[in-house]
Formats: sequence, structure tokens, C-alpha cells
Amino acid sequence: MCRNASALGVVSIPMNPGHTVSISPADHHVVVSVDGEVIAETDHPVVLEETGMPTRYYLPRADVRMDLLRPTSFETTCPFKGQASYWTLELNGAVHDGIVWSYEQPIPQAEGITGLMCFYNHQVELTVDDSVVTS
Repeated sequence: MCRNASALGVVSIPMNPGHTVSISPADHHVVVSVDGEVIAETDHPVVLEETGMPTRYYLPRADVRMDLLRPTSFETTCPFKGQASYWTLELNGAVHDGIVWSYEQPIPQAEGITGLMCFYNHQVELTVDDSVVTS
């Protein structure tokens, strides 16, 4: 269940006609696992909804196993959020390259996700409020 969005600074970013980005803090319980091992778990995600994209759950670094991640040199730029940096997960001898990203200095309209970590839904086992997210 989401907290009162207006009190928590929900940001809706109108971009191109028909394209929006909505960023809102939420009270969901989010668990990220890879190969059965919990990599991140939080009750304080920031939910990002973007036209044409799956819902993304941005997690505080304090709730992510940063000891299992190493930064990559790979970066991308999104016109709606800014420049993203990526990390690779090394777990039990397996390497999951670029599985998580963060906007260290997003554009002002997306500052609600600054420094938070987001995993590719399709590369992890993502559970939100005890329901598995499949996309």
C-alpha cells in the first residue's frame, strides 16, 4: 500500500506528448533474489512508472548487498532521467553483468531516484508484497 503520495513528493514528469515518468515513494515490501539468494530487501522502495516500460523499483543502497556488486564502466543516457551507471553481480562463481543501475546525478525532474539501485526485473527474482513480478 502506498503512503499519501502528495505528502511524499510524487513527481510526474510530462516529457514528450504521451510519455510520462512518475516517481513515488511506496510502502511495498520488495525482495530481489538471484539463484535463490537474497541480494536486496526493503520496505522503502521508490516506484517509477514510465510509459512503455515495466514498473521499476528503486531501492536504497543500505538495503542492497553492495558487497556483491562491482561497478562497470558501462553507462547509458536516458532523456527522461539522465545518465545511468551500472554494476555487475558476482555470486557463487557466476557473473551477472550490468544487472543493476543507478542514476547518481539524474536530471532535476528525476531527483527522487538519486543514488537508488534498480535491478532488471527479468534478470532477477523480484517479489513485491509476496507476489512475484514477471515483467
